[in-house]
Amino acid sequence: MKIPRALRKAIASPPARPAMPAVEPDDATLFREAIGPVRVIEAESPAVEAPKPLPDTRQHDADEAAALREMRTQSLDALAHAMGEVLEFRRDEVPPRTLKRLKRGEYAVQDELDLHRMRVDEAEAAMRAFFADARRRQFPCVRLVHGKGLRSEAGPVLKALVDRVLRHRGDVLAFCSAPPAQGGTGATLVLLRGA
Repeated sequence: MKIPRALRKAIASPPARPAMPAVEPDDATLFREAIGPVRVIEAESPAVEAPKPLPDTRQHDADEAAALREMRTQSLDALAHAMGEVLEFRRDEVPPRTLKRLKRGEYAVQDELDLHRMRVDEAEAAMRAFFADARRRQFPCVRLVHGKGLRSEAGPVLKALVDRVLRHRGDVLAFCSAPPAQGGTGATLVLLRGA
C-alpha cells in the first residue's frame, strides 16, 4: 500500500505547537493583585505506619527446646550409632586383615547371647557373665544379638551399649557388625583374647 505524499509529509514533520505568549511584567502584577496575599501551606508529614509485628516463633522455639532436651537425654553412643550403622573396632595389636576376616564371617561363632527385650542394666550384667563364661571355655569368637533399634522409641540403645562395653573390655581384640546372613547390623561378632 502506497502512502500519499501529503500524508507522509505530515507524519514526517508534525505541526509546530503554538508559542506561549511571553508574560509581561504588568500581567504578573495584575495577577498578584487579583489573587491577594499568598499564604504558604506546609506539606503534611506522611502518616506514620505502626511497625509490623515480628513473626510468632513460639512453635519454632518449642521445637528447638524439644530437640535440645532429646540431645541431652540421649547418650552420645546412641546418637553416633544411628539405625543401620555398622559397628567396627580393632585394637592396634590386631592386624587389619583379621578384622576383614571377622567382617566376612570367616570365624566360627562358638556361642551367642541374645539381648532383645533386656533393659540396659540387665543387658550389661548378661554380657559380663557371658564373656566370663566364653573366656573360661576359651571361645575365640562369639556373637551378640542386640537388634537395630528400629522399634525402640529411644533408638538403638542396646547397640550403643554393646559398642561402649566392648570398646572398654580388655579381653576384646576386635568386633564388627555381623554379615547379613548372621544378623547384619542387628548383631555383633566379637573376637576374644585367648586365656
